[in-house]
Amino acid sequence: MQNTTASRQSQFGPWVDKAEDLADKVLRKSKIILPHLARICLISTFLEDGIRMWFQWQLQANFIQSTWNCGTILANVFVIFNLVGQLAGCFMVLKRVQVQWACVLLGTIMILQTLAYEILWQASYLCRYLALAGGLVLVLAESKEETKRSIFAGIPSLDSNKPKTYLQLTGRVLLVLMFLSLLRFEMAPLQIIQNVVGTILVLLIAVGFKTKLTALLLVVWLTVFNFMFNAWWYANGAMRDYMKYDFFQTLSVIGGLLLVVALGPGGVSMDERKKAW
Repeated sequence: MQNTTASRQSQFGPWVDKAEDLADKVLRKSKIILPHLARICLISTFLEDGIRMWFQWQLQANFIQSTWNCGTILANVFVIFNLVGQLAGCFMVLKRVQVQWACVLLGTIMILQTLAYEILWQASYLCRYLALAGGLVLVLAESKEETKRSIFAGIPSLDSNKPKTYLQLTGRVLLVLMFLSLLRFEMAPLQIIQNVVGTILVLLIAVGFKTKLTALLLVVWLTVFNFMFNAWWYANGAMRDYMKYDFFQTLSVIGGLLLVVALGPGGVSMDERKKAW
């Protein structure tokens, strides 16, 4: 059995090494633009939702008022807070201004929406919101890294930066929840392939094994399927809104995965353990 395992590793090892080398080349050429692209993708769902609040103001206010019997004033305050808060939070993240407070603001809006729209009792939507929270945690980890570089530039550090390490671990695990919401238990061959390949990649990201390569592969995988199955620009009516929601939610998680690619797995991962060995 050990000989069989060793032969398989020797057989696939060169292919994995070549894939990692190719991924490293891509990352080196895109290292300047990658964090910006990751943040744009990540905040896209907040930006879309903030804009939607403007165009569907009365519809959203009426829904909140009828669901919670809170009156016209509170319902409109809810819409205003979501609109202004999300647009302001997106601007702060993109401009790298008070990023920690921007994450707190966007996280607060997520909690508020979870309660207001009763998402807490809908498992698939809750998983997506938790995955978005994972993306915000990764943005927070990135901002901590930038702060440390700017304050202690050129000074050797004996600290392993544990808060950032655990933020990266939390972000990785929460992003895994997004894929759970995408699983569809259908017997169609394409759906089975999507479930199997995606599950393998997302588990590797969770444990931090070949993290940059697997996260990059999952980014490509999710992007292809997002444009295939969530092409909301071709849909009409209620289906258009549903597919649009799915599209931007998935795009935000792709942004979180791109941050995993840019930042690496962090200290709590198999990749880091292998370096220690």
